[in-house]
Amino acid sequence: MDKYIWLIPLLPLAGFIINGLGRNTLPKAVIGFLGSFLVLISFGISVGAFFQVKSTGPFNVNLFDWFSFGNFKVSFAFLIDQLSAIMLLIITGVGFLIHMYSAGYMKEDAGYGKFFAYLNLFVFFMLLLVMGSNYLVMFIGWEGVGLCSYLLIGFWYTNPDYADAAKKAFIMNRIGDLGFIIAIFLIILYFGSASFGDIFTKAGTKDYAGVNFTLITMLLFVGAVGKSAQIPLFTWLPDAMAGPTPVSALIHAATMVTAGVYMIARSNILFTLAPITQHTIAVIGLATAVLGALIALTQTDIKKVLAYSTVSQLGYMFLGLGVGAYTGAFFHVLTHAFFKALLFLGAGSVIHAVSGEQDMRKMGGLKGKLPITFITMLIGTIAISGIPPFAGFFSKDEILAHTFTHSTTMYVIGVITAMFTSFYMFRMLYLTFYGKFRGTHEQEHHLHESPPTMTLPLIVLAILSVVGGFVGVPESLGGHHELGQFLAPVFKSSAALVSEVELSKQTEWTLMALSVAGALVALGYAYVKYNKNGEVPVADDAERPALVDLSYHKFYIDELYDTVIRKPLDALSVFFYKVVDRLGIDGIVNGLGKGALETSKGLRLLQTGNVGFYIFMMVVGIISILMYLVIKV
Repeated sequence: MDKYIWLIPLLPLAGFIINGLGRNTLPKAVIGFLGSFLVLISFGISVGAFFQVKSTGPFNVNLFDWFSFGNFKVSFAFLIDQLSAIMLLIITGVGFLIHMYSAGYMKEDAGYGKFFAYLNLFVFFMLLLVMGSNYLVMFIGWEGVGLCSYLLIGFWYTNPDYADAAKKAFIMNRIGDLGFIIAIFLIILYFGSASFGDIFTKAGTKDYAGVNFTLITMLLFVGAVGKSAQIPLFTWLPDAMAGPTPVSALIHAATMVTAGVYMIARSNILFTLAPITQHTIAVIGLATAVLGALIALTQTDIKKVLAYSTVSQLGYMFLGLGVGAYTGAFFHVLTHAFFKALLFLGAGSVIHAVSGEQDMRKMGGLKGKLPITFITMLIGTIAISGIPPFAGFFSKDEILAHTFTHSTTMYVIGVITAMFTSFYMFRMLYLTFYGKFRGTHEQEHHLHESPPTMTLPLIVLAILSVVGGFVGVPESLGGHHELGQFLAPVFKSSAALVSEVELSKQTEWTLMALSVAGALVALGYAYVKYNKNGEVPVADDAERPALVDLSYHKFYIDELYDTVIRKPLDALSVFFYKVVDRLGIDGIVNGLGKGALETSKGLRLLQTGNVGFYIFMMVVGIISILMYLVIKV
């Protein structure tokens, strides 16, 4: 199988080239089939790679020697181990379903071929990111997915707001990427290598005890903060909903935004050796989870609710990483890929049915009109709310259990945040599918279920959202946590350095009961408020309570950034343009040119063409020379 590994990223790249070149000539059916089928083949090879890792262990595939100077050598090589094998299944499996969904969702769009080309290119770069056996190959994929996110978020670039959202995502990711690349330079400086195998083997030895792991990991974390939308670089992700809904599902639910989690999990030994960084990750992750949930509580745009939910769930993943629950954090990456992709695609199905409307205040009563969309979104809502036995329950409770051993205060805040999650998700469900339809008569007349190309991916993702959590059933519930056992070799170095606190079964059951009870209480409150009483969020700011209005306006964080960062930078750039550039640099350059011109104008007057004048000047010159010689003597 290892000799075919290079085909996994190459096939989506081929799809990008073919669909990109043939975007205006190939039929839409061919473009959609080709873009989806090539990703499906990559998924098939990824399945083979997964089973090879499971049976014989990790393996490296060295494609070619990239470059070298002195003793430093870098190979363009792939590492297929337990961590990357699961990521390959997520990227290609969920990616294929989203490609299939896009064939129906984007069929009327004029940029159909270009859209599929961009999707294929994104999958290619994401695969490079997780397959790379060193930080430099990872960084190529890291930057590539940033480029593709810019192209896909701003796909409808004729809308200035969408173009601005794409630029915002690109710029904020560049901030994080600067930290990442500086960290790579430091790693090469300290370890003399960019290869994971060399670095992680050396990291735990006494010869490298003097390495500044805190500085390296803090810089790596800055990169993860940008890519995975943590405080303070999270505001790009909600704005990224400007892209088509399949983009939201692929990039901002299942793959790209989890790249930061993958990078930290891959570098786990470095972070374990930097406890200050780990504590920082836990605090920022928890703060991000709370902030994202608080904002999602009051949003009325169905995609914005899911966007801030993604921010919150990513915060949970970082909380898990910060408390050393690497397996739990990665487990949540897996389950989140299922239910959040499902919810985004379900939201796209709703938007498709109501003629592009995204405001939940203008929806309602869609349960009977969109039965498949409703049932699948109900499953996704239950899963993300952490209600057993669906997928989100197992992964979220594993993170909360580890958090409890780390800090009781953090655990309590985590449970409260989980209650918020349950409330805003069921609020979305009730406002969208229950009660009476609140849209226009024209929208109501055209209500219809989505075509099979869109509903089939919903069904598959719904099934995965139900059964996906069973790969990580803990021993306290009679399971063996197969995922934990499978991933154990990746995290064994960290596990050897940290003595994990073992919880009794009774304690674990109590913690699970508390989180589930909290989710059910929040569900019940949402039911009474938005289904039984039929409340609909008000449109007038003046009618909202102060705290609700603060949440609805996202705590004015974008406005704060605009005032504190953007406007001063704009003013500084205007100063440099008008004063430093135009008056200073341009003034000097233009002044020299103008001085030469004016001088030449004066000298030109001496060229009269009169022979008598020239003789007179010659005599004056001779007399001047003689006077100089006399004075000199």
